[in-house]
Amino acid sequence: MIHEGAYPVEPWHVREIELDLDTIAQSESVFALSNGHVGLRGNLDEGEPHGLPGTYLNSFYETRPLPYAESGFGYPEDGQSLIDVTNGKILRLLVDDEPFDVRYGDLVEHERVLDLRAGTLTRTARWRSPAGKQILLTSVRLVSLTQRSVVAIEYTVEAVDEFTRVTVQSELVANEDQPEQSDDPRVSAVLRSPLQSVASEVADQGALLMHRTKSSDLMMAAAMDHLVEVPGRVEVDTDAGDDWARTTVICGLRPGQKLRIVKYVAYGWSSLRSRPALKDQVSAAIAGARYTGWDGLLEAQRDYLDDFWDAADVEIDGDPVSQQAVRFGIFHVLQASARAERRAIAGKGLTGTGYDGHAFWDTEGYVLPLLTYTMPEAAADALRWRATTLDLARERAAELDLKGASFPWRTIRGQECSAYWPAGTAAWHVNADIAMAVDRYRLVTGDDSLEADCGLEMLIETARLWMSLGHYDRHGVWHLAGVTGPDEYTAVVRDNVFTNLMAAHNLRIAVDACARRPAEAGAFGASTEETAAWRNAAAAVHIPYDDELGVHEQCDGFTTLREWDFDDNTEYPLLLNEPYVRLYPSQVIKQADLVLAMHWQGHAFTPEQKARNVDYYERRTTRDSSLSACTQAVMCAEVGHLELAHDYASEAALIDLRDLHGNSRDGLHMASLAGGWIAWVSGFGGLRDDEGELSFAPQLPSGITHLRFRLRWRNFRLIVDVAHEQATYTLRDGPDGSLTIQHSGEHVELTTQEPTTMPVVAREALLPPPPQPPGREPLRRN
Repeated sequence: MIHEGAYPVEPWHVREIELDLDTIAQSESVFALSNGHVGLRGNLDEGEPHGLPGTYLNSFYETRPLPYAESGFGYPEDGQSLIDVTNGKILRLLVDDEPFDVRYGDLVEHERVLDLRAGTLTRTARWRSPAGKQILLTSVRLVSLTQRSVVAIEYTVEAVDEFTRVTVQSELVANEDQPEQSDDPRVSAVLRSPLQSVASEVADQGALLMHRTKSSDLMMAAAMDHLVEVPGRVEVDTDAGDDWARTTVICGLRPGQKLRIVKYVAYGWSSLRSRPALKDQVSAAIAGARYTGWDGLLEAQRDYLDDFWDAADVEIDGDPVSQQAVRFGIFHVLQASARAERRAIAGKGLTGTGYDGHAFWDTEGYVLPLLTYTMPEAAADALRWRATTLDLARERAAELDLKGASFPWRTIRGQECSAYWPAGTAAWHVNADIAMAVDRYRLVTGDDSLEADCGLEMLIETARLWMSLGHYDRHGVWHLAGVTGPDEYTAVVRDNVFTNLMAAHNLRIAVDACARRPAEAGAFGASTEETAAWRNAAAAVHIPYDDELGVHEQCDGFTTLREWDFDDNTEYPLLLNEPYVRLYPSQVIKQADLVLAMHWQGHAFTPEQKARNVDYYERRTTRDSSLSACTQAVMCAEVGHLELAHDYASEAALIDLRDLHGNSRDGLHMASLAGGWIAWVSGFGGLRDDEGELSFAPQLPSGITHLRFRLRWRNFRLIVDVAHEQATYTLRDGPDGSLTIQHSGEHVELTTQEPTTMPVVAREALLPPPPQPPGREPLRRN
């Protein structure tokens, strides 16, 4: 774990005041910069030492065969892995003839600061060489949110106490050496030297490298250029080879004099464009960056983020640790998505190769709610990316002898990449999760264009999949068998409540969309008879319930399975320490499943059912998944366990700042970081939209004095300010000047003329706070 004091608590910064080489890989993830197209791990400028070198382009991958002990019909044959592309971050420094390396000489001072408002990573180092020469190094790095292909670094070296000859080698490096593969199956399969040289070119102060992947046949280009400022004489030279290019700057500095280099780097890739076209694309990006200049890039970055935070910030009075962590999470979700532009938002974003760089249902389930309410254009882009993979989803369904479309559990390009059928293919709920996100976008934004362009077709095809998967029994009850819900410790089951409710929701919203667009629905072959069948199946879906215990069964028969022996089996995560043959027949849960159903489809449960279900499933949930804590926070808050909810909310947000799951070295957990926002806004703010309108039921835990959050609804910007006794809604602007919401079940009309204040309606807990499995109490209670 990263120790608690590693990053001092500040509202808008993540500051590392001392370099810890033992956790350098984790800090590289924390200090990663991205815009959704290009991602840079927070490696040191000189490139060494490092935990995991990493520069990534969204959806630029290599294929690899998937291993099977025994093959089976319908198993995916090829996997896809995000790869480390040409590294343009490297600036090596020599002081006289000694290389600057934090492991040698005397590192007098070292600080790195991630600025969440400026969108920059700043590094300051004071270093004394083994020969006694002292320099002050300052670098500022950004990945532009306004110029999609551009990375820029300002690199300044100052001589401190005597004349110093300074040499800076600014590089592009492809096919970097990678560390050995971990035994952890969540970690990326390492691909050695995946890039083949296509071309290299050199200019006076810059260079360009082009490469192609061996199997996936994708081509990329990386270019660099430099602005050099220094008093006195300077020499600049550039050379290149197949996998490297280097611009060398040499000068002499008297005490107090500075060498300043601004390095511009541009990236592009394509599966279709020609080599000249790709070369021209990155050359034009470099020209645009130089035209804007370093100061212009900084200003544009700040303006972009000012506008974003104006409609996305969450303010927490009374918990500065959570305040920092929640903003950190929102910032990284923005970085993962801002310029993804119809490419996948991976589970790790572009911060590392964990999960092979794949996108999961996490995107639609956790990341897109945050984006839909704060940056809807990014949510629309993510959903349009899914739509580009619809033909592949149809092919996958046909391969499995099913109708409609079967979207993959994990993928980069759109093909199923999971080699484990029970947790992959059988997790059909991903299709309903996508459908929910499509419908939420229309509901929250009021923008019908997504539904018209591609959403309707996705809703129709996913509805057809459910009808192909489900069946009626002799009593007229509709069932889904052979499914895996979010809880991957209970796989290939009958009538998983989450899956059944989400499938029914998918069917209903598909019916409604077809009613809104009958002509388009007819063009897709959706007849009134077919949509009536969808409606009937949704109404007849089976929801298992244990009358004796008074709780919903996570799946049919779940409450009759054997109890897990937590006295003898508490080495977490269980999936790395216990065989699935032991996990599947037991009442032990990897992550919130039935509890997630109560969050996403809350109208299907009574308040008493929610309270009893939370009590039952808290005792059996190990939280071996990073997706769990935020959902448990939301539902614990709803049933009145506010302090427990506070614990879970903090854990969700702190997952990477504290490396709580022990794998942040491989990249950040985007869903849990988005879950930090969900825990506070949906948990303590009580935000819900599952019944088609904007609803709040706010209530705060004891240590919090105020919670303020901002969001967008239709063309309104709304501020919600929650205190213990009252909640104030401020409608900042909007098309009609008024908006009707629900506050604790009561309809309230808001206007732009003045804020509206309502009393907070306290929710008393029906049951005492439940215990958790041994050793799985949430973070703050430890």
